[in-house]
Amino acid sequence: MSETIELDRESNPQAVRGYAYFDWAKSSFETSVTVAVLPIWFAYLFLKANGLTTTIGSIDFTGDAIWSFSVSGAALLVALVSPSFGVIADRRAIKMWWLRILTYVGAGSTVLLAIAPLLPISTQWVWLMVMFVIANVGLNGASVFYNSLLPHMGTDDEMDSISNKAFAYGYFGGGILLLIHLVMTIVLVDSEGEMYSWVIPSIMASSGLWWYGFALLTFKWVPEPPIENEMDALSILDSAKLAFSEIRKTLGEVPKFRTLFIYMLAYFFFIDGINTVTALGGIYGPVVLGITTTFLMVAILMVQIVAAPSALAFTRLAEKIGTKKALTTSLVGWILLCFAALAFAPLELDSHDQHDIMYEWDESQNNYRVTVSSSAPSLAQKIEFSDSEFDEQEWVKNWVDYLPLKQDKYVTDYILYDWQWPSEGEKFVKSVDITSTELINSGILESFDDTRFSVSILHEDGSTYTSNVGIDHPTNLGDGVLDFVPENARKFVWDPLGLNVGIQFIILGAAMGSVLGGSQGLARSLFGQMVPETRSAEFFGFFGFFGKVAALLGPLIYGIMTVMFDSRVGILSIAILILVGAIILRTVDVEQGRMDAQAEDARNRGLN
Repeated sequence: MSETIELDRESNPQAVRGYAYFDWAKSSFETSVTVAVLPIWFAYLFLKANGLTTTIGSIDFTGDAIWSFSVSGAALLVALVSPSFGVIADRRAIKMWWLRILTYVGAGSTVLLAIAPLLPISTQWVWLMVMFVIANVGLNGASVFYNSLLPHMGTDDEMDSISNKAFAYGYFGGGILLLIHLVMTIVLVDSEGEMYSWVIPSIMASSGLWWYGFALLTFKWVPEPPIENEMDALSILDSAKLAFSEIRKTLGEVPKFRTLFIYMLAYFFFIDGINTVTALGGIYGPVVLGITTTFLMVAILMVQIVAAPSALAFTRLAEKIGTKKALTTSLVGWILLCFAALAFAPLELDSHDQHDIMYEWDESQNNYRVTVSSSAPSLAQKIEFSDSEFDEQEWVKNWVDYLPLKQDKYVTDYILYDWQWPSEGEKFVKSVDITSTELINSGILESFDDTRFSVSILHEDGSTYTSNVGIDHPTNLGDGVLDFVPENARKFVWDPLGLNVGIQFIILGAAMGSVLGGSQGLARSLFGQMVPETRSAEFFGFFGFFGKVAALLGPLIYGIMTVMFDSRVGILSIAILILVGAIILRTVDVEQGRMDAQAEDARNRGLN
């Protein structure tokens, strides 16, 4: 066997802090912009400009479809060029240069999101989409070079600490700014309780400035890793030719780096599952569990709050049992978390005022007053034309005189009106005399059978009520192949403890935070330990490629399983992905991977 030489250098504390501050910086975009605010703002501006759909070519697209395709396209673009970027960055001292340039692109585009209200209404949503795509290219591209710095920051034994410290900084930074932004949306309102129009643009601009400002510490404190025998600058064409030839060479070196490639395969599966859970949690909560926006935001904050100390705790665990075992422990936690998510369920409705729509007798007016709960979900924006689908808009039109609605005109080729619940405090009062018997006989209760809403009619005596819960209401279990899990959990756990679904989801957020920091930090650290320093950017380019492709496939798998079965089966499929990754991880010989990396560094530096 070839002689190997330890080439690691001990860390510089200031450089490590600078490295960690980049996570702190970019988390402003990942948390406040991507998760909490921009998707809602984009959907509002799209609807305001187009109605429910817009036509591109000859195809009609909804706002969420355009958003999804745009983000996926940006991620795929960076994934495809990441290995090429890495090859060039390993041969010239340009890692920090590229990190700066792509940060300027990402942070600058984030700031520019704020000028959307200054544009014509028809182009505001287009501007948001374009700037967000460019910002994503900057973020994902910068992450390739940022991650490739890790092997140069310290010794293999320090890798866990450095990687997890950076993630902890990210959770703290993103959480602090998200809290500030949530307070802004609550406090900065006018006399009528409406948020000032400049608040959302201010959130966008401050997120970009936060990213840029703290990244300056990274640029100041983290040195460019030295490269021996640096090659001369190449033209774009020559750089592309070199990059692709080296990528082919790397793919042909699987036997030489067998351990590393096995780990990359494991990483592909488990990061696929983890990224899917984090990406779709904001959809699973409101749609499947019926949680409110407030509980969703609190859960996101809980993830940030718990993930930071958890990342540091996993560092200590890795010191005791090793990086691989600590990472495996976090993956087991993710699998258990997925099964827990299957068990979460709203408590059954056991009082009149817990329903979405409530009819109450008004003695003074001698008629029924109908109100909507502040926690009721919004009406659908999309019409389903299939005979097998429930047409929510048509249902609204048929029962408009009985429902607490206001009507906004968004004229398109497919629909004339967008029906919405009134804001909290607004009420709809039927102006004719009607008894509870006549109201029940009207058929309004039965009309809720195929909906996702619940309804209750409080009788004139003020103590008894008649109700109905739609088949798609979150509390209505029994139709799914895995519904026996939440049914029994509700019966034996949630109901006896009195834990509503909002509290359950906050528990889920805390559980996600407890394993998120460890899994992300240790996954990057373990990869860094087995990567040759002389080829770090190249291999982290592949690392980024695997991560981005996984980010595309995970939601696709979830979506297919949800369509074929239901959302809980989709969650189970994600648990299986993580399990497969954990099983493959068990076959990874980390020490052999380290030796392979050291041997490659020695060869590249002419030491053996």
